[in-house]
Amino acid sequence: MRVCVVGAGNVGMLMAAEFAARGHEVAVVTSRPQEWSRTVDVLAPDGDVLSTGELACVTADLAEGAAGARYVFVTYPVYLFGRLCDGLAPLVEPGQRVCFVPGADAEFYCAGLLEAGAVVCGLQRVHSVARIAERGRSVYELGRKPSLQVAAIPSSETAEVAAELADLFRMPATCLGSYLAMTLTPSNPVLHTSRIRTMFSDWAPGVSYPENHLFYEGWDDAASEALLAADAEVQAVCAALPELDLSGVRPLTEHYESPDVPSMTRKISHIPAFAGLRSPMRETDAGRWVPDFSSRYFSADFAYGLKAIRDVAAAAGVATPALDDIWDWYVAAARPERELEGVPATRDGLLDLYR
Repeated sequence: MRVCVVGAGNVGMLMAAEFAARGHEVAVVTSRPQEWSRTVDVLAPDGDVLSTGELACVTADLAEGAAGARYVFVTYPVYLFGRLCDGLAPLVEPGQRVCFVPGADAEFYCAGLLEAGAVVCGLQRVHSVARIAERGRSVYELGRKPSLQVAAIPSSETAEVAAELADLFRMPATCLGSYLAMTLTPSNPVLHTSRIRTMFSDWAPGVSYPENHLFYEGWDDAASEALLAADAEVQAVCAALPELDLSGVRPLTEHYESPDVPSMTRKISHIPAFAGLRSPMRETDAGRWVPDFSSRYFSADFAYGLKAIRDVAAAAGVATPALDDIWDWYVAAARPERELEGVPATRDGLLDLYR
């Protein structure tokens, strides 16, 4: 199968290398093709080579990469979805699959793709934790998920897409009942934002820190309290939309097998794949550290992911004080210049979009 991977970050690089190692014809679209080798190694956490993939094409030309591909995998951050979809819509062919990894919020940008006859699909979460070892040459696979959760628009295509992705990723794949389950999944837009809100609760212009905090290993009870409160509100939104099958939006208490604050703190702070990951901070000229509001943790997880959940909640008529507290802190601290648009403002609008 010919596939195209758009984006050369951690997950995109891992997907491209894995697919190529399994014999698929893989094109990579990246702004820096000159940095890539035609062969890419997948490494175990200890550095042993698990597989090596030979790429068919590495290009900066979206048209060249997407031509003839059964799947175009988009691994861009959500704030680039609009521009990417505008560029891709004139290129896609009827039946071609455009798969967002992860898929949250993509539905608000895909009208042109759908009008062109493409199938829009996505993964609820990335299939594996990944980290680049050497850009364009090797990437670590740090922990594969047990399965994929897949949805598609139109929904009639979901079963076939899930079967094809199960084969591509060599993982079990289950079908989500509604694409909205992607957008409401309490992954990074709830996980990252809860931690940041509590970690920087004392931040104001002029405040700095002596070091860049460990994001997960430093996870504390305050972050768990905020996370559980936000997660409960997401579940309330799901309950308020019984017309849609949102059973795929699992509570984080189930996902992490942690029903209360102490167990959630222990669980998240001891996930091996997250060891050593630092916070979205930048070093000042004085050698101190401040929040880095240009980080994806802010520009994607707050301004798009969290805002989408709040906007859906508002349309569904659900109050979200915990999510509102996190959002209000972000707006006051980051003063964002761009944020998600396009979520239907009414309950009927939501139902029309996702049925």
